[in-house]
Amino acid sequence: MGVDFSESVPAPNQDAIATALLQLVAVVAQLRDPEQGCPWDREQTPTSLIPYVLEEAYEVVHALRQGNPNAIAEELGDLLLQVVLQAQIASESQQFDLATVADGITEKLIRRHPHVFGEAIAETPEAVQATWQAIKAREKGEVAETLTHCLSRYAATLPPLTAALKISQRAAKAGFEWPNLAGVWDKFEEELAELKEALDSGDRDHAEAELGDLLFSLVNIARWCQLDPVAALQGTNDRFVARFQKVEAAAGQSLDSLGIETLEKLWQQAKRELGQSSV
Repeated sequence: MGVDFSESVPAPNQDAIATALLQLVAVVAQLRDPEQGCPWDREQTPTSLIPYVLEEAYEVVHALRQGNPNAIAEELGDLLLQVVLQAQIASESQQFDLATVADGITEKLIRRHPHVFGEAIAETPEAVQATWQAIKAREKGEVAETLTHCLSRYAATLPPLTAALKISQRAAKAGFEWPNLAGVWDKFEEELAELKEALDSGDRDHAEAELGDLLFSLVNIARWCQLDPVAALQGTNDRFVARFQKVEAAAGQSLDSLGIETLEKLWQQAKRELGQSSV
């Protein structure tokens, strides 16, 4: 790689990191042992583990939002396990191993940061991003990544709400944008009316398509107002659960035995106790 990192990490930390990673690799290899391993771990495949990769990634995000160092370390460990386990499974069929994974990302970081590891100059985050994209395009043998290719990648790989925001941002950057916020609100009202019409028609597929259009228009509003729709929805989910917990505790009985008026009173009480923006 042509870069000496021998002094980047203090020697005691180097030893501790290497020992911990090697021990984790050894434990995972033992779990996958055909004769003395764990029956559950032995039967896993790269695709059967997909739900766990997603789950652990989201749990890392939750821990980061909570800001609890112990929880962050624990959840990062769970996510690291998924990386090591995938590499172990691949190594068993001589596809690749953890060293391949680590070497690959290290070399990529060095190649795409010539302003750090080379002679290039990039003094702003925007300049760094432009350099990264240009190098990425060259690596893939492309003149440049087309906007359609970029949007397709967002749609295929990101959670839908995050993808919608990314798609909206990139399309706007390319000039596919409303002249003002009033136009965005008009589009929202148009999509809302079309959803109501589709629902009245009884055509489920049409209604679902119009619901998607309405949600996308809300994402556009959020972008215009510099709001994060993912964080906004997460906050609403958290508040709903917190308030619902209060309602259950105050009810002292099965909620389905109470009328909607009673439930609404308990809900409003929970809102007052927690505050409009409490989580």
